[in-house]
Amino acid sequence: MKRPRVVIGVGLALGLGAAYWMLHDSGAIAALLDANALKSYVAARGVWGPVAVIALMVLAILVSPIPSAPIALAAGAVYGHTWGTLYVLIGAELGALAAFGVARLAGHELLRHWFGDRISLGWIGSQNLLMGLVFGSRLLPFISFDVISYAAGLTVLSFWRFALATLAGIAPASFLLAHFGGEMATGESDRILLAAAGLGLLVAVPLVVKAFRDQFNRRLARRPGARDPDPH
Repeated sequence: MKRPRVVIGVGLALGLGAAYWMLHDSGAIAALLDANALKSYVAARGVWGPVAVIALMVLAILVSPIPSAPIALAAGAVYGHTWGTLYVLIGAELGALAAFGVARLAGHELLRHWFGDRISLGWIGSQNLLMGLVFGSRLLPFISFDVISYAAGLTVLSFWRFALATLAGIAPASFLLAHFGGEMATGESDRILLAAAGLGLLVAVPLVVKAFRDQFNRRLARRPGARDPDPH
């Protein structure tokens, strides 16, 4: 890597690390895990509340240990599922684009040191394949949103393709989280159960699809004449 990029990368890493340390030391991260405290904080910001939601979402993506789901729930509780979804979408999209940009500036070696072997998308060269992988990963809640955002920046994927795939992929989860937060704020048990069922489906459907796909691939592999998988 060229020297200026190393300096920029190290500066960004130190800045994000310092931000996490200050938030942790001040108790802000613990407050993010307290749904009532987070809701009260956002509501108390008045007209600046949406800006606070967006800023917190961006920060949660850039600084990986900070959870983003409680922020989305608080946004839904304060602003309802329509506006809450919009603010969460904007924040998540901006955070993902920022992480993508950090990866482009910082380079592979620095982020590999930061995240370890989880950063491993650099060998893929197809724009369409990369776009599909980013979109698919956004639909799977058990795949780290932050790591994928950083990892995609290390590939040849174009900025606009990453932005489009991310926006399309995060829309369902953003709506369901904001909707669930809004339903929880009503205190009506029936509506809360319906929203929880929607969140459960968001997690279960990708897992079921993956299980069927793996089973189908195993059946194909057992058919007579099927070639053995490449040992490499």
